[in-house]
Amino acid sequence: MNQKLSLFRILTFSTLLLLSLCGCATYKRSGLPPDQARVMEQKFHPPLLSPALEDKILALDPLQVSEKDIRDVLSHAPAPRIINIHGGIYPVHRRMISFSEFLIGMGYPAFSITNATDGTYTFSCYESSDLVAGMIAWYYEKEGLRPIIVGHSQGGFQAVKILQKLAGHDAKQMAVWNPLTWKRENRYDITDPLAGEKRPVVGLRLGYVTSMGAGGVTRFLPNQWDMAFRLRSIPDSVEEFTGFYKFRDLLGGDLWGYGSMNYFHANGKAKVRNIELPAPWKHGAVPDTKHLLKEQKVVDQINAYVPPPEDTIHIPANEENMKPETRNLAWAEDVWYSIKKHWVIDLQRAIRARHGRMEKTSNVKIETPPSKTANE
Repeated sequence: MNQKLSLFRILTFSTLLLLSLCGCATYKRSGLPPDQARVMEQKFHPPLLSPALEDKILALDPLQVSEKDIRDVLSHAPAPRIINIHGGIYPVHRRMISFSEFLIGMGYPAFSITNATDGTYTFSCYESSDLVAGMIAWYYEKEGLRPIIVGHSQGGFQAVKILQKLAGHDAKQMAVWNPLTWKRENRYDITDPLAGEKRPVVGLRLGYVTSMGAGGVTRFLPNQWDMAFRLRSIPDSVEEFTGFYKFRDLLGGDLWGYGSMNYFHANGKAKVRNIELPAPWKHGAVPDTKHLLKEQKVVDQINAYVPPPEDTIHIPANEENMKPETRNLAWAEDVWYSIKKHWVIDLQRAIRARHGRMEKTSNVKIETPPSKTANE
């Protein structure tokens, strides 16, 4: 037992040393000039849909979104902003870029994934969680669709950290950040695009967030210390959360990815699922999914996927999941299912809110005073 413990300590120390010596996967960001940012901002607006397209979207079943639905209906509508957050070791960001290209190949609008200032598809886990949360509020205010967060490795820590921030667990106020100027705005409120009323950034509730491979020895990195005792706790700032982990994962699994230590749980009303991925898969390579677009039968399988009803799922390391051409498919199809589900949900939510405002306006009776007679 002591020998095994010593081996674990050696592996942990060696891994942390390697992490500290490796290059960081970060971007050098710079915002647009104010005049250019104001012009660019016009591209960000709530859905502008024809009545016919609205009817088609309202007729969709979010739990059964087919490739035909995407091609014939959703491709003509905007989509929720996707905030992809990659891990910290260079060149892990390339894996999340591969996932972004997978999404685009499946029919998701590139505009809704791309950072407007520099054309990148991802955020770094080292970028401020206050900044990313503030940008999420900005995107929701401008586009009327709740952003989706996909976090990998330390990016999974960041995803949960952002949810904690939006829930008000760290501060009672949060500033809005502009993703075009890359600067903090002097306000803590947004105009809710559905209600048309002012609301604070804190308290904003997202539709879907997911994390893969958050935990393990990366818990000991200084930028993750504030999450040490709350990583697995999911607040009410999201409706649905899926946590992925894998066995024998020193980098991202607690107790090497063994058992319930890796389970996320709701501390309120959020629906939380936990999925164990095959142990032989590589921690850093799970989002590498662009290769799944090569064969139509694989694409068809992904689009036809419906998740099991259980909240805790084990994906076996069988022959199908270990083929090079289908590696990482089980992760990709589950995340894609939830993304297209919430694509429909948020469009329907925006359409119904607009219809509700129109009905409310039409029901308002404007009273005019009686006209005066000549004798008065």
